[in-house]
Amino acid sequence: MIKELGTNGGGYFNANSAHPFENPDGLSNLFEIFLILVIPVSLTRTFGRMVGSTRQGYAILGTMGLIWLGFSALMLWTECHHGGAALQEAAGAMEGKETRFGVAGSALFSATTTLTSTGAVNSFHSSNTGLGGGLDLLGMMLGEIAPGGVGSGLYGMLIMAVIAVFIAGLMVGRTPEYLGKKIGTREIKFAACYILVTSTLVLGFTAASLALATPPDSVLNTAGNSVHGSGAHGFSEILYAFTSGANNNGSAFAGLNANTQWYNTTFGLAMLLGRFLPMVFVLALAGSLAEQQPVPKTAGTLRTEQPLFAGLLVGAILIITGLTFFPALALGPLAEGLA
Repeated sequence: MIKELGTNGGGYFNANSAHPFENPDGLSNLFEIFLILVIPVSLTRTFGRMVGSTRQGYAILGTMGLIWLGFSALMLWTECHHGGAALQEAAGAMEGKETRFGVAGSALFSATTTLTSTGAVNSFHSSNTGLGGGLDLLGMMLGEIAPGGVGSGLYGMLIMAVIAVFIAGLMVGRTPEYLGKKIGTREIKFAACYILVTSTLVLGFTAASLALATPPDSVLNTAGNSVHGSGAHGFSEILYAFTSGANNNGSAFAGLNANTQWYNTTFGLAMLLGRFLPMVFVLALAGSLAEQQPVPKTAGTLRTEQPLFAGLLVGAILIITGLTFFPALALGPLAEGLA
């Protein structure tokens, strides 16, 4: 239970939360999902009380909830609706899933664990459909902010909120403000660096693994066993591994043999830099805002506690992530899913 409550993900058994000792039935499966979500969701109210307006916390919670519901629904749809007699008979893609959870319990767990920094699994994500695996990837690529990990999801969402109010300010021609503090050039630079760190690590190490690694530690080494899949799925295995490592998730596509000198080194660097560098920019942004004197609200102040801002925030998150990672997703899970 502590691995779910603390959003860690490592299990005593290699089968993780698919093992009957850890997760015996559908009820325990739902309880584990509740444990994954409960602390990061609760921290939104903590945030609201800290800034003196619980409605601000509810706006962040609404944004997180909307993304989580959307991903869960799409994951269930893509895992249940397939052609072919075998898949129709099984009522969905059952490969790599436990019958005691079924497609619904596995899809919900899969979306939840990749939208947070948990990484626990009750099914093999590598066995998901191409589009289902893409949703797992996209959930981590968002920054694991819906609702994210214990604390890390909240500050990741607040970084996105700063960017969203800056975009809104540009659209209406007013100086952007968030929680009574002006968002200027310095604040946006810190927020942009936060966004760019993880994406640079993920895409850079994936590209290097495909282009620069040489035998015996190459992606397709002389033994031919580094990547289990071929084509688009093989690319997704590598992309997923670095996305999971740099975003502090820990789940895997399971087909990649990562126990080589190249992968041990690059995964270690991705985990180290992906954890600590974003914190530097978050703290720098917090310090920059703390130095400012509060600005009084005016008629032109964007109301960040209203549903309109929550919708703007959802759009900003999806667009920023889509522009950053869409080419890589198109080469991997989208190509596989649409083939």
